[in-house]
Amino acid sequence: MSPRVVIDTNVLVGAALSRGGGDNRDVLRACLKGLARPVIGMALFSEYEDLFVRSVLMAKSPLSEKDRLTLLESFLSVCEWVKVYYLWRPNLPDEADNHLVELALAGGATTIVTNNLRDVSRGELTFPFLNILTPAQFLKTL
Repeated sequence: MSPRVVIDTNVLVGAALSRGGGDNRDVLRACLKGLARPVIGMALFSEYEDLFVRSVLMAKSPLSEKDRLTLLESFLSVCEWVKVYYLWRPNLPDEADNHLVELALAGGATTIVTNNLRDVSRGELTFPFLNILTPAQFLKTL
């Protein structure tokens, strides 16, 4: 069975900004092919939506706005919506990243895929079954 994963916003944005594809796009391709089952909640959805329409951030993207929205919609179509009813507060160095761990726990995900290992993997509250991997590391597990 395909692993349940949380795809951090920086992976999705990295895929949209990349000219050559790269690991970020390969992670999205894996999700679209059903090799991984991404979970999503309100906080992560809001981040995706907010960053994907920021014209200053996306100015260097090789994708048009229409293509970026198609990519986002395609990715969202394979995501499973998860409601997070309680907060674990893993106390990550960047408070804004706590929702990733909370979503992973609520959604039964075994992995968070992120380009920000430094912050996401350093919480005060740890979960031995939850892997925090870069896109390249994650792709090697498939």
